[in-house]
Amino acid sequence: METRLLGQTGLEVSRLCFGSLTVGPLQANLPISDAAALICEAYDRGVNFIDTAELYENYAHIGKALKTIPRHKYIISTKSYAWSRKTAEESFIKACKELGTDYIDLFMLHEQESEHTLRGHSEALEYFLERKQKGDIRSVGLSTHYVAGVEAAIGSSDIQVVHPIFNYAGLGIQDGGREEMLDAMRRFKAKGGGIFAMKPLGGGNLIASVDACFDYVLGVPEIDSIAVGMQRISEVIANTSRFEGRSVPDKVVSELSTARRALHIDSWCIGCGACQAKCQFDAIQVIDSKAVVNKDKCMLCGYCSSVCPEFCIKVV
Repeated sequence: METRLLGQTGLEVSRLCFGSLTVGPLQANLPISDAAALICEAYDRGVNFIDTAELYENYAHIGKALKTIPRHKYIISTKSYAWSRKTAEESFIKACKELGTDYIDLFMLHEQESEHTLRGHSEALEYFLERKQKGDIRSVGLSTHYVAGVEAAIGSSDIQVVHPIFNYAGLGIQDGGREEMLDAMRRFKAKGGGIFAMKPLGGGNLIASVDACFDYVLGVPEIDSIAVGMQRISEVIANTSRFEGRSVPDKVVSELSTARRALHIDSWCIGCGACQAKCQFDAIQVIDSKAVVNKDKCMLCGYCSSVCPEFCIKVV
């Protein structure tokens, strides 16, 4: 697996990053031992970089994998919504304790929207930077669904890495399109920043064009690594094959083609009704202020995700 330096952080990461949201309680909810085995399988195939978050509630899954994976050879990125010194300290201690490590390679502020939200999290950022000075955190960054979030990183001397949503269709970008995000990413890269993209398959909604999706993001030289969610061994084999320029084995293609997929609506749904209005199959209804899917009617087209203001709808 090809590796690249993540900007000027000194972290050498695999082009494929294990997006761990999919293994935890918010999605597949795999048993800890099964998730750890999956993470180890990816590591054995060259994936030395994993993305997690306090929100994902899967630190124990990764910690279990670290019983096998040499810590010094593995790059862990996590993120939290901490806004104050107190909440930042709590997030850092929780991450280290539950992961079973005494340092974090990359700690990010979760879902930053603009310079204004970054300013609102300045106390937490200051705390993470102090930990970086002590060597407890190796680099600091932010994740974002907004072009303005990357712009905020461009204007900050403290943010070393951005983790933006990016795919060829521009799905999930809240304040612009693909080209606007790409322009901002290029300018952040030009100042020495590191970039690892998320949602190359648009939360699963572009799965029918998986090869085109990966070909596109892998062809963007500014992107150092790409986080991809994986739930089963066949997905690990398929994705590592694609990232290494090899054909996906026929047996794996066959297995993935029959894998059951479903429309997933995350817990932060605000019940706005945009997805219900968009659906042509009458498969979504807002019940008790949350969108609910009728799986018998859902055609998994994913069109509903394109109008979700919170990007909480995914095909998994």
